[in-house]
Amino acid sequence: MRHFAVIGGTGLNQLQGLECVDSHTIETPYGEPSRAIDEGHIHGSPVYFLQRHGAPRAIPPHAINYRANCWALKSLGVTDIVAINAVGGITPAMQKGALVIPGQLIDYTWGREHTVDDGGSGELLHIDFTEPYDRRLRGELLSVAAANNVDHRGSAVHGVTQGPRLESAAEILKLEKDGCDVVGMTGMPEAALAKELGMAYAAVCMVVNPAAGKGDLPITLERMRETLQREAAVVGSLLGYLFKSLSKSCGAGSD
Repeated sequence: MRHFAVIGGTGLNQLQGLECVDSHTIETPYGEPSRAIDEGHIHGSPVYFLQRHGAPRAIPPHAINYRANCWALKSLGVTDIVAINAVGGITPAMQKGALVIPGQLIDYTWGREHTVDDGGSGELLHIDFTEPYDRRLRGELLSVAAANNVDHRGSAVHGVTQGPRLESAAEILKLEKDGCDVVGMTGMPEAALAKELGMAYAAVCMVVNPAAGKGDLPITLERMRETLQREAAVVGSLLGYLFKSLSKSCGAGSD
């Protein structure tokens, strides 16, 4: 039986269309999650929602308790996570306002608590991270985007940097040479932790600005917010199409 959660990023403090029925404050072995987890329904499909930055607080990317967030969702029975990320566009196809469903990632973060493997089990926890995003869930997102004419980029490499500062132009050139199409700060260790805990994980990235050195204007929070407001509505529509499709096919309630 599949149970879905959406992890919201910058600009997605509420989940469009969610009919909230409950809220859960979860204690975990790793401390408190970013905030209480909302429970509700979208088109009849049960959905949990967690804002990773802890709105109305603003937890910076490097300080988010990713382990507590993922553990809390797992404890609620979540099997599938759709994560929303605000990113900068690196390659020409990743223009401001683009919606991206990445297929790969490169992790440039450091110092974050990135695993639940503390050695206590006596066995090594080596997850296969060849495909960091779940093939089935990612395919469902791509299918509903195509079926409902949601403009999107269906193949991209997501570079995840430490933050909270933005990157230098030289760093973006390095990421581009490494093969990254977009850059953000919150995709890891979230994706790996979800896989360690046995949850399917896929991402939807909103390109809110050209990455450093890729645009003519300075990168400001004000300009990001303008794009975020527009793209959050598109993401909300995409998720609505996904849960409506799953509800029709009974995918939300069967293996």
